[in-house]
Amino acid sequence: MIDEAIQILKENKLKITKQRTELLKYLSNFQHSYVDITQVDDYMREIFPGLSHNTIYRNIRDFKRVGIIEMQQRATGACVKYQCDFGHIHHHHFICKKCGNVTEIPDCSFENEIMQNLPGYQVDGHRFEVYGTCSECLAKEKIN
Repeated sequence: MIDEAIQILKENKLKITKQRTELLKYLSNFQHSYVDITQVDDYMREIFPGLSHNTIYRNIRDFKRVGIIEMQQRATGACVKYQCDFGHIHHHHFICKKCGNVTEIPDCSFENEIMQNLPGYQVDGHRFEVYGTCSECLAKEKIN
């Protein structure tokens, strides 16, 4: 999975550095949940003590621009998630409000409707998020 992300970086003329490779490895742990950018920053600065905040955030912006990660703005700040399916231009997710687990919703049943309602527009992608409580958290609640 990291190999595919590295290929995307190369295709977009971004150098493959030790820092970018480590950032990819770290972010690949977050395919099913979002991680706060400050946590990413802390991790990277622990591994590479001289690495600046600006470099880390610039790499995160570059990863988002080329589709390697998804970014979400929350009340507590920005969060990112490793994009494990690089081929899709749109993503539908169920996000558990208790544990933060992200589950992909595979079917895009309203894509044609979107296009019909926007004649003359070019849609490059979209995001659809559903929030609630996942089955695992619901099962834990029943036990307690």
